[in-house]
Amino acid sequence: MLLKSYFKKIFRPECNPGFESVHCIAHLDEDISDVMPYLNAVLGGFEYFKDPPAVTFRTQGKLITVHGRKIAINALKDEAEADKILEWLKREINTIWENRDSIEPSYEGAPKPKLIEILKLLPKTNCKECCEPTCMVFAVRVAEGAKGSADCPPMGAENKQRLEEYMNQFKLDA
Repeated sequence: MLLKSYFKKIFRPECNPGFESVHCIAHLDEDISDVMPYLNAVLGGFEYFKDPPAVTFRTQGKLITVHGRKIAINALKDEAEADKILEWLKREINTIWENRDSIEPSYEGAPKPKLIEILKLLPKTNCKECCEPTCMVFAVRVAEGAKGSADCPPMGAENKQRLEEYMNQFKLDA
């Protein structure tokens, strides 16, 4: 067993303490750096960093980053949800570690949407109908998976379809 224990800290985002969601940092009692490329291969990391080793996943509607000695999870409903995800991830880490001999490690993150390709499809009017200050900010939110073509009322039907097709190749949520 690679990961035996951790202690967690639950907190509200400092930038907006009024947010309903909470964040969690789990401090690991063991260094799990060696499992990172295997974890990335099995769970399909959104981003992978070699030095120091870390992998970020978009799963269960959350952004989860695993470092050698800590795990960070954003946008949680409560501490119970944090516990559920941490226990799931602990099981995954240990199972993957036990089976590492049969897993091809991956040192690359998943392909990411290009902002310029998204921006090309937008009306570029900065109308704010999407509740974002500019079309560029909207494009960033689309690339993150937080917005979609339906969130841009002035976008034409053809470009909405093209944006959906473009974004379908980057499944951001498992």
